[in-house]
Amino acid sequence: MPLFTPLSMLLIMLVTGWSHAWSATLEVPVGEGTLAKALASASSGDTLRLLPGIYRGNVVIGTPAITLEGQPESIVQGEGSGSVILVEADHVTLRGLTVQGSGIVESDLDAGIHLTKTASQPVVEKNRIINNMFGIVVQGAAQALVQDNIIRNRNDLRMNERGNALQVWNTSGSRFLRNDVKGGRDGIYIHSAHGNTIIGNRFIDLRFAVHYMYANNNEVSDNLSMNNSVGLALMYSDNLKVFRNVSINDREHGLMFHSSHRSEVAENVVKKTQEKCTFIYLSTRNILRNNHFEGCGIGIHFSGGAERNTIFGNAFINNQNQVKYSGTVYYEWSQDKRGNYWSDNAAFDLNGDGVADTAYRPNNLVDRVIWSYPLAKLLLSSPVMETLRYAQNQFPALYPGGVVDSWPLMAPPLAHRQGPETSHP
Repeated sequence: MPLFTPLSMLLIMLVTGWSHAWSATLEVPVGEGTLAKALASASSGDTLRLLPGIYRGNVVIGTPAITLEGQPESIVQGEGSGSVILVEADHVTLRGLTVQGSGIVESDLDAGIHLTKTASQPVVEKNRIINNMFGIVVQGAAQALVQDNIIRNRNDLRMNERGNALQVWNTSGSRFLRNDVKGGRDGIYIHSAHGNTIIGNRFIDLRFAVHYMYANNNEVSDNLSMNNSVGLALMYSDNLKVFRNVSINDREHGLMFHSSHRSEVAENVVKKTQEKCTFIYLSTRNILRNNHFEGCGIGIHFSGGAERNTIFGNAFINNQNQVKYSGTVYYEWSQDKRGNYWSDNAAFDLNGDGVADTAYRPNNLVDRVIWSYPLAKLLLSSPVMETLRYAQNQFPALYPGGVVDSWPLMAPPLAHRQGPETSHP
């Protein structure tokens, strides 16, 4: 008697989900409506392979486990309205396509690729998403993998009328890896989406590189922000892991925290921000350690109840103002006898333990006067200001509050590093 009868084989295949045994790889010819027809007749598990040429969108993928795979110069051209590829089934893979020509209706989330809430566990990889309103929209699709895509959104609209390269809402367990984004509004806008990772992406010439709103327990690591208004805008989001990101030549803030709590921010590099390396507002119980803030207008500006944050092991190098805080409360910026490095701290270390012998205070009465009365800058070199500086040095009780680093470091804790590769296609 045979070990497996045809009936038993069928039962095993049904139980184990071995439905791909009947899957096929189908070559789709270039022509009017050929892609839509191929998708309508495809079975679960099929791979549809596109040839070089232009295929007409807009198309809808409603069959599970379909792979739509292109090769160089396989173009899916939208109609100029709606989304070019709309995915409504789970386990769909989109790979190696050029997708372009969506509509421009922001409220409809017109996109190159639009993943709906019924499109769980999609894979979108190695595509070129060009000249669309939104690049890739993840609208409730769980456990999405979006990686190695090049996204170039429309720039012929005013900044606030453009779409985001990656628009993410109500997803969990999703990964956004190594995507290359240039132009548009925000690189990735993530709202009400918890437990996701954003790693190794490159964001250039945008409003915000990463824009978090009400998104908790996420990781944002190893990303590059360059020539944007803001690098990482982390707003109303808690328990974030923000590691090893690089912000270069961003205009307003490299890192910005607004009502973000209990996050860990470590080993990030922010350089040459025109205004502030980091801005912290209404954000508490965060840990900022081993970060590198260099060449900014302000190293860290904190206000508005930014209390109970633990800040140590950071390097503040050649910022015009290392710290700006206009309140009267004293804040200790050190932990376990380890503070931060300050490039303007002319201190001594007589015992050679790597820690300065005296505490460091980045702000003084002169700073407070200038912040309150900007025209006082005209008097910076006057005898009045020199007298004020001298009096404060002689009588430390005159210090107005603010940051005190009781254990300032004598050398930067992080060696200079270039960060992620900054070239792009």
